[in-house]
Amino acid sequence: MKKVSIVVPCCNEAAAVPLLYAALQPIMTAQSEYQWEVLFINDGSKDETLAVIKALRLADARVNYVDLSRNFGKERAMLAGFDYVTGDCMVLMDADLQHPPQVIPEMLSWWEQGYDDVYGKRISRGREHWLRKRLSLAFYKILQKSARMEILQNVGDFRLLDRCCINTLKKLREQERYTKGMFSWIGFRKHEVLFETRDRAAGRSSWSVRQLFRLAVEGITSFTVVPLKISAVIGFIVSFFAFVYMIITLLKTLIYGEPVHGYPTIMVTILFLGGVQLISIGIIGEYLGRIFHETKNRPTYIAREYNGERVF
Repeated sequence: MKKVSIVVPCCNEAAAVPLLYAALQPIMTAQSEYQWEVLFINDGSKDETLAVIKALRLADARVNYVDLSRNFGKERAMLAGFDYVTGDCMVLMDADLQHPPQVIPEMLSWWEQGYDDVYGKRISRGREHWLRKRLSLAFYKILQKSARMEILQNVGDFRLLDRCCINTLKKLREQERYTKGMFSWIGFRKHEVLFETRDRAAGRSSWSVRQLFRLAVEGITSFTVVPLKISAVIGFIVSFFAFVYMIITLLKTLIYGEPVHGYPTIMVTILFLGGVQLISIGIIGEYLGRIFHETKNRPTYIAREYNGERVF
């Protein structure tokens, strides 16, 4: 009998976890030809999330959990799911029920037909603020044009992954992670399943604008060096025009005796060139920071316990 694992990263989702489990129960009952596992990854929750998960495990042995030592972020919590999951395939989804569990049987159907990565594609983005929608779409367009692989738009973490994909993703241990890009990078046979994004069942999103912006920066710097090339091109263009302007100024001074322009011109030129230099240094700094974190070779996450047993 094949085993299907459902992996749910959680951070302060005490109110949503019981609702998700209640929604998963009829699906697991209806799909009785599979053995089921629900693996919760407690990502440093400060509410009663862990206690709620432990209570579910006492009532249902199919519920497992990994408790991380602190909040490492969703990207690293998903890696913990890859490490601890035991199924022949896994369904990765959020705890807030924005990913509808009713789509799971369709995903399993495509998996049985030989697809390794059955990803959920949003038909709509729910009650998301219009500015956030526009920025998300703009980010995906930028990443798609700059990356050397296809980046799927309106596709998040909601997907079914075959064991071959899981084992491959386990090998990718970088510190600064952008898992959505990794799903595209590893390849394998993919198929889309359309779904409507729902409103949160309970609680509030823990993703701030700052965190989303940081995730976008990580996505771009993880899969392309185009920003470095752009800064180099801008530097070349600015240097070229500065050289041309210098020659013109020199010739006008030698031929016509025209004095060199004074303070305003010098200040504008210095400020402009200084701004370009600072932007370029900032871009280089992003990549240098990634190298700095990777060379430390620290664990990507630390698990405190697995199903009540201390990990170390």
